[in-house]
Formats: sequence, structure tokens, C-alpha cells
Amino acid sequence: MGEIELKPDAKKLIIHSVLFFYGDAASDTLGFQIAVDIADHWNAAKGKAKIKNIVYDVIFDIQSLWERSLSPEMVFENTNPRNNYFRIEEYASGNISFVDDIGCNTGYFKLDNLLNHSTTAAHEYGHTIGLHHPQIVDIRGKGIPGIMYPRGTIVDAIYQYSPVAVPLAPGGTINPIYRKVLQKDIDNLNLQHLAYNSSGKAIIGNFSNIWHQQHQP
Repeated sequence: MGEIELKPDAKKLIIHSVLFFYGDAASDTLGFQIAVDIADHWNAAKGKAKIKNIVYDVIFDIQSLWERSLSPEMVFENTNPRNNYFRIEEYASGNISFVDDIGCNTGYFKLDNLLNHSTTAAHEYGHTIGLHHPQIVDIRGKGIPGIMYPRGTIVDAIYQYSPVAVPLAPGGTINPIYRKVLQKDIDNLNLQHLAYNSSGKAIIGNFSNIWHQQHQP
């Protein structure tokens, strides 16, 4: 979830999101790394959006905060569209990271999903601002996979875990490190259809405001 700010004179459209992290595996260092990873992936697209005949550069401003004193009430009562809340733990039920809905501001991250050049945080952030997994997940011959393709997608061999593996055999599906944010991902945000107020601001995503308890094995 985020707040969009239009700057017509500079032809910039800025999406502001603040990520609050809590949980036993959260830290200032990790939070900073996640925010940088998300911003780097989404800004690497050098995305463009046309709104009322102005072509804007789409810029993602992602900030992070390890919130040691975060309480459930602070999450439940949040009304700031920039604020997102994610628990980070070494263990997660189902062995996956997730967000609570398509277009939301809360979720649960499994620590090892966020390490080793993972694109998990950038992928999950895409869900929070309204993006679904693509319906067609066999994209052989289509080149670099976009950021929203899920694990298990069938891709060209160079984008598999093992380039010599048979598709769908062990090692024969998408290695998430190869996912990239593409202009079509920016297009799928439908930024031109959002409700901008007189100050040029709009909200992308929705309030879920869910506090997550720590999962137990």
C-alpha cells in the first residue's frame, strides 16, 4: 500500500510506502536491506505512466522502520496509507512469505526468503499495491520473467534453478532471482485510473491492518 504524489512540473509520480517490521527476526539492518531491495527492483524499470496527457516518471520511495514497540492497536488503528506492517520470523507456516490480500498493507515474511538476492520482498510488495500473479505461467520464449510470476513458473532454461533441468522436474522452474520489474508491471498498476485529489495525491492498495502472531512449528 502507498500514497501517490503527482509532481506535474517535474513530471514525476512518486509512490511513497513506509514498511514497519516486527518479530524476532526483524532488525534495523534487515529492514533497511528490504526497503532498498524493493526500491531498487521497482525503480530499475524506469517506469512511465500517462495521466491526463502528461507522461510521468514513476518513482518508488520506500522507507523502513524496525518498530520495537509496535503494538496490535497501532496496526489496527492505522489510517496512514503510507504505512505497511510485516512480521519477520525464521519460521512461517507453509514455509512461505505472504501478504494478506491483493492490495493490502500487512503480511508475514519468512527470513530466509529475504536473503541471497531474493526478489521475494519486491514480489510481495507488488501484491500490496494491487498486482496478481499472471494467469499464464508457462512463459518459455518470452524472455525475462516479470516480478509477479510465482515460484513454479515455467521459463526459458537460463532462468531456471538449473539450466539443464527438464521443465517442471527438480530445478526446472523459475529461479526467483531472475525476476525483474518490467514496464508491463507498471502498466498493470493502472495508475491513470486512481482517484487523485486536488493536491495530486491518491491511494494505491487498501487497509488490511492485520496484526500477525508468531507462527509456531
